Amino acid sequence: MTDPFSIFAAAREAPRAIALHAEGRRYTFAALAELTRTRMDALSHEARAPHALVGTNALDTVVTLYALLELRVPALLLHPKLTEAERAEEIDAAARGAHALPPDAAVVMFTSGTTGSPRGAVLTRAALLASAQASAANLGWRDDDCWLLAMPLARIGGLSIVTRCLAARRAVALAPHFDAVLLPRWIEDERATLVSVVPTMLALLFDAYPDWTPPPFLRAVLLGGAAASETLLQRAAARRLPIVITYGCTETCSQVVATPYEGRFETARHGAGRALSGAELRIADGRIQVRGPMRMAGYLGEPPLAADAWFDTGDLGAIDERGCLHVLGRSTELIVSGGENVYPAEVERVLETCPGVEAAGVFGVADETWGQIVAAVLVASAPPTDDALGEHLATRLAAHKRPRRICFVPRLPVTPAGKLDRAALSALAASLRPLRGRD
Repeated sequence: MTDPFSIFAAAREAPRAIALHAEGRRYTFAALAELTRTRMDALSHEARAPHALVGTNALDTVVTLYALLELRVPALLLHPKLTEAERAEEIDAAARGAHALPPDAAVVMFTSGTTGSPRGAVLTRAALLASAQASAANLGWRDDDCWLLAMPLARIGGLSIVTRCLAARRAVALAPHFDAVLLPRWIEDERATLVSVVPTMLALLFDAYPDWTPPPFLRAVLLGGAAASETLLQRAAARRLPIVITYGCTETCSQVVATPYEGRFETARHGAGRALSGAELRIADGRIQVRGPMRMAGYLGEPPLAADAWFDTGDLGAIDERGCLHVLGRSTELIVSGGENVYPAEVERVLETCPGVEAAGVFGVADETWGQIVAAVLVASAPPTDDALGEHLATRLAAHKRPRRICFVPRLPVTPAGKLDRAALSALAASLRPLRGRD
C-alpha cells in the first residue's frame, strides 16, 4: 500500500501537481521530494527520536517534517511562541520519555493537561491518517483544493492541514503567520478553497473588514480551537460565510466533531456538529468522552492507552436527539485565549517567583475578541512595578499565557480546606486593571 505520508510516494503519483505555496513560490510534489531528499541526508546523522522542530510556518519547517516522516523519526513540534525556558523543558521531557515511544509514533505535541503541567501527546501515523480520512469523509476533496494554513504549524489545527493535504495529494498555501489585514488577499491570491481559523482570528478579520464577503471559490471555513460566540456566528451568517464548526483537541489529532459539510450555511442547527466517521462520542457524568482510531497513543512518559479506551476531554456537553454535540463549558479551569490553552496553575507558579509576589490566583475573563484573557490576582509584600512584572514574565511564559489584567489584594480567597477558591476569584474582576504594556 502507498504510504500516505511519504512525499516520495506523492511525487510518483502526482509529480507535477502543486503541493505547496510558500514564500512567494509554488512547489510541485516532485520539487518538494528533491528538497526532502537533501534534508534527509543532513538529518541522517543528527535525527533523534523525537527530533525537536520549532513549528514556524516556513518552507524549511515543512520540508524537515516531510523528511522526518520519511525517516520515521518522530517530530517533537515546539510552538514558536514558547520562551527558551519553556522550550528546554519540553525537550528535556521528551528525551526522558523517548524510550517508550511506540513504533508508529509520528509526532509529539505538548498540550496543557488537567495537572497544570504540559503533557506530550503521542500521535501515531495511524491516528493522523484516521483523522485525515474522517475529515475527508465530511468535506470531500476537489481537484483544485488549496488549504490556507494561517495558524501555527505547531498547533494540531495547523499540523493536521499539512498531513491531510499530503495524504490527499492536495495543495497547502503556507501563510507566514496570521494577519487579519492580509488574510483576504492571501485567500484571493492563493485561490484558497479551504481555510482554518479560531474564533479570535475570524473576529479580527471582521473588525478589519466589516463589509468583507468570501469569494465564490472559498468553499469552507473551519472554525474551531475555542467556543465561537453567537454574535460571531451571526456576523459570519450575514456574510454568507461557509462555516464548518469543529470540535476536537490535540489528543484526538484535531477535529472529531464537525458541522456536516452540507450544513455549512446553517451552523445554528447543528451545535458543535456531529461525530466524524470513525469517532465515537459519549457523555459520562456530564463530560464529553471520545474514542476512535484518531485518538493519541497516550501521553509521553505515561502508560499507553488501551485501543478501546475512552479519552475524557474535560469538557461538559450534551448530545441531542439528532446526534449533534452541544459543548456546555469546561469542567477544569483551563483558559482558552485566542485558541491557545492556558492553565492557571502554570501561570501562578511563574508569578510567584517574581520578587515581591507572595501568592497568585489566575483566572479567565471573557473577551469578545480573544474569547478569554488571562487575569491575575496578586498578594505582594512589595508590589512589583508593571515593567518589572512584565520583564519577569517575558522570559518565562509565552505571550498568550501572560496576564493582561491584574490587581493586588491583601489575601487570596480560599476554601474551607485551605485551597485557593478559584470560583471566588471571579468576584474580584471589577478590581482588575490593565497590565501596562500588555494592550
